[in-house]
Amino acid sequence: MPASTTQAPTAAAPREKRGRSLRARWRRWWSARLPRTNTLELTQRNVYILPTGAGWMLALTLLVLLVASINFQLNLGYLLTFLLAGSVAVSVYLCHATLRGLSLRLLAPEPQFLGAGAQLQVHLHNPGRATRYGIAVAVRGSSHQQWAWADVPGQGSATVQVAFAPMRRGLQGVPLLKLETRYPLGTFRVWALWRPSAQVLVYPRPETPAPPLPAAESRADGSGPARARSVGEFDGVRAYRRGDPLKLVVWKKAAKSLATGSNDLVSRDSQQAQRQDLWLDFAAASLQSPEARLSRLTAWVLQADRLGADYGLRLPGREIAPDHGPAHRRRCLEALALC
Repeated sequence: MPASTTQAPTAAAPREKRGRSLRARWRRWWSARLPRTNTLELTQRNVYILPTGAGWMLALTLLVLLVASINFQLNLGYLLTFLLAGSVAVSVYLCHATLRGLSLRLLAPEPQFLGAGAQLQVHLHNPGRATRYGIAVAVRGSSHQQWAWADVPGQGSATVQVAFAPMRRGLQGVPLLKLETRYPLGTFRVWALWRPSAQVLVYPRPETPAPPLPAAESRADGSGPARARSVGEFDGVRAYRRGDPLKLVVWKKAAKSLATGSNDLVSRDSQQAQRQDLWLDFAAASLQSPEARLSRLTAWVLQADRLGADYGLRLPGREIAPDHGPAHRRRCLEALALC
């Protein structure tokens, strides 16, 4: 007896695994049949409908009511049965019409960092006069499926934000999206599948906590050898002058001055900084894993951008000259994502 009880689960496990594999293969095959497009119009050819669990239970209840009415010749039983059956028949049309005729458009997704939830903005347009209620949009096949709900007014539009968690860095396609509604009775489930053609750029995950920036390097054309220093130290400072950019103000020293009761502000010496370059080098990340090095470089890029420093990026086979600003930050992050 003990041997038979231990063998039963092991025999059922391969069958369950094969069943999951068949379902996954079926979903991949079905998804591959869908054309890639950033706009989609829902028609009777790409909208599907099936009863829900509550719908099957209602059908069983109607069957019991019909058998009881026939057996006992209950006129009120006939009335109740056919009244409920008529309501269900009308709900089939209303439920299917909630999705049928909608126009979908995916807005261009913004780049995201690995590990942070990306947001896909889906624009829904309703050309009809009636309001479409209870429309849900989600990423199909995600482990934690989160539905975004919206009501689309008649001859109006609505925008929903769908959560999407990328699993790797780089340029990747937007996953398969699913639209669903169970309006008005919840007895039928109407759904449609959408395969967008857009791609989203995923930056590497920044290392936390962010390590200190590497030491700056002296320029080859400098007037003399300058001591390498870390950008975070701010050892070359001078008194604040009216008109200095705010990014040159040493806020750490300013906070200490204000705490002691003095209002003396100091700024970084831009002339000294011009004799040095801050290079964020892949070889200087001093980590074993290439992904860990990219993660550290990402943290350095964000830190140098917050400090307003000029910084360059060195990657295998590519070098980005020192610069600053949002465009330079984006260029460096794109290079790290596609490295």
